[in-house]
Amino acid sequence: MAPQTVAIPPVEQLLPHAAPMILIDRVNAVSEEALEAEVEIRPGSLFHDGAGVGAWVGIEYMAQAIAAWAGYHALLRGETVKIGFLLGSRRYACAVPEFATGSRLKVAVKLLLQAENGLGSFECAISDLSTQQELAQATVSVFQPHDATQYQEGMA
Repeated sequence: MAPQTVAIPPVEQLLPHAAPMILIDRVNAVSEEALEAEVEIRPGSLFHDGAGVGAWVGIEYMAQAIAAWAGYHALLRGETVKIGFLLGSRRYACAVPEFATGSRLKVAVKLLLQAENGLGSFECAISDLSTQQELAQATVSVFQPHDATQYQEGMA
């Protein structure tokens, strides 16, 4: 991954979320087309069931890493961080039923397509940081409208 052009802000500044809905802990690296985030599975993690976090939450880890990528680039352009929408995924596959307590996960996202109308597609993977084993992968589709307020009002 290419070096950052500026320091990476805390994840809270990159996402249009507020606690407790911020699920990724930090961004470790970002480039023009990719981002690597980290998640530590703790007993207090949102969606923790006593043994870990269900693998189904992996898609949200991926979506938040994509949102952090978009937020970082918005800040680089001097813009505010905007809301985006997870449209869906193709072939989400996970090798484990849950992410175990104590696990440190790397969430890697790489831009495949970004259209002028706000549609985007990313190749995503989640790996265990201690073993480097890939645990989950998917192609994730997202949408970031130019004006989210106007878009949401049009949906009502």
